[in-house]
Amino acid sequence: MHTDSSSLPDQPTILGFDPGRLKCGIAVMGVDRIVKYHQVVSESDAIAEIETLRQTFPVSLLVMGNQTTSKNWKLRLSETLIEPLRIVMVDERNSSLEARDRYWQMYPPKGFLSLVPQSLRSIPRPVDDIVAILLIERYLERLVG
Repeated sequence: MHTDSSSLPDQPTILGFDPGRLKCGIAVMGVDRIVKYHQVVSESDAIAEIETLRQTFPVSLLVMGNQTTSKNWKLRLSETLIEPLRIVMVDERNSSLEARDRYWQMYPPKGFLSLVPQSLRSIPRPVDDIVAILLIERYLERLVG
């Protein structure tokens, strides 16, 4: 689990959700664009994780990618969440490629790996949580752009 509790806990937050068939990316970001949490969870644990995060952070909105399994997930979330939550769909085209680049910004390579060109490095873990961060950022860009 990746968390950052450095900013005010009562600031409204947005939950980013990158739904998948086997795993899902989840992120929580404040309106100040500070990432509070991000994690990749199994598909079967996603709803419980979202409920837990809603108890921890003042989530005002869920932003979700609009590809692959999104329609089924939107219905599932609407029917399953204890308290209803506004869900906004965001275009997620190219987000996986963008997440690979962001991964190396967030976790710069060290030692010998830093000498290897980025295009030749393999990412050591799934980046679905970073996609969820990017979805929140895309939503916020739509608001100001």
